[in-house]
Amino acid sequence: MDTLSKYLLTTLICVVALGQFVQVITRYVLQVPVMGLEETMLYPTLWLYILGSVNASRENTHIRANVLEIFIKTERGHNILAILGEIISLIIGLWLLSWAWDYTQYAWRVWRESPTLYIPTFYSDIALLVGLGLMMAYTASHLAAHVRRLAQGSAS
Repeated sequence: MDTLSKYLLTTLICVVALGQFVQVITRYVLQVPVMGLEETMLYPTLWLYILGSVNASRENTHIRANVLEIFIKTERGHNILAILGEIISLIIGLWLLSWAWDYTQYAWRVWRESPTLYIPTFYSDIALLVGLGLMMAYTASHLAAHVRRLAQGSAS
């Protein structure tokens, strides 16, 4: 999974950078804007944002503001705090995932298309559902790891 995400994110960021480069050169240097380039850039840009969030969730590197860690001195207390944080993240994430599911059903039913190139927007709309689903899976696995660590610590 590490290799796949590394190559996929690298490819997406290169596509987005190349698209922006083409946009700047054609629009500002050649004075000939490419029709529909903004529409096509929506797809890799949105997937890059969402899969970047999934990658941060997989690596457990999201920015956290755990002020309570300063006051908690024991490893067991840190672990309980981490479990509580993961449970709250899972509850909120599953709630957002249910909204993403409703939106995906709506996007499937309506089947909108982009205004210039008539590309179905469903392929960018589904990124949110896929991303939140993967983030919740990683959050659940981190929660299980914290619970295991707490159980092993109390068994010792």
